[in-house]
Amino acid sequence: MKSVHKNILEQVIAATAEPLVVVRIDQPDWPVVLSNPAFATLAEDDMTRRPFADVIEKLAGREMAMAVSKTVRSQLETTFPIESNGREYLLVLKPLSLPDEEVTRFYVAYWRLGAGVGSAGDVELHQALLKAKRRIGDLSRDDPVTGLLNARAFEEVFEHDWAVAARDNSKLSVVAFTLDEFDAYTGVFGRHAADSCLRKVGQAIRRCLRRASDVAARTDANRFVVLSHAADEDGVREFAGRISTAVRELGLHHPRSQVSKFVTVSFDMSVANVSEEKCDARAFLARLLTVVAK
Repeated sequence: MKSVHKNILEQVIAATAEPLVVVRIDQPDWPVVLSNPAFATLAEDDMTRRPFADVIEKLAGREMAMAVSKTVRSQLETTFPIESNGREYLLVLKPLSLPDEEVTRFYVAYWRLGAGVGSAGDVELHQALLKAKRRIGDLSRDDPVTGLLNARAFEEVFEHDWAVAARDNSKLSVVAFTLDEFDAYTGVFGRHAADSCLRKVGQAIRRCLRRASDVAARTDANRFVVLSHAADEDGVREFAGRISTAVRELGLHHPRSQVSKFVTVSFDMSVANVSEEKCDARAFLARLLTVVAK
């Protein structure tokens, strides 16, 4: 089949009754590059060039935006049941690839009315199966204690974003946090209390993320890492300080800490102009984490 002219595709998309957007995922923040009139009716604002995660957050809330972001980063095809403007939809996400491309550059997202899937029972079963499928996939990528990404999954995300930033001559920001004297905390309160502490710290970090495209992970026994596309060093430092404050304000008593009577974190950060770095993504990340461990 011969390639279809871009203008023809745009006319087909415009005529589609379901709200639809096309997202560029090989650029920072995954901007919306195309939408149809049906989507404009749903969103009520022009979302062109807006970050995809921000679009989903506006329409379906932050938790859904984070779940959608995880799917896009994994380059999976899936659907999510959502409610928007008082109507129930299935949000369908599908990666778009050209035959000769190894890296997916685009995603299409469209909002299908839930009633179109079948009866209420069929919709419920469909949603349960999708949720179970996503959960099985998450088990290999999530840290079992905190629910954040694990070290391996974070490295995959970081390497992908590093490659995109190198091509686009843009910056990446990484902040690594270490729980202060966490071995002493575990020695006093035991393993179960330590796991509870890690979960609460992970939740505090997640609450501080500024947008759904930010990524947080637990990469070691007492270490967390946050990846952002922010380029302003002062802003990243303020962001890291806000997370440190949020952890301290959890008020988790730490009787053997030399830093504070509560659980605290120390952090190190780096804002890298990737195209100017002389090392690859893994070496850069390893260097940052080594500094934090000292």
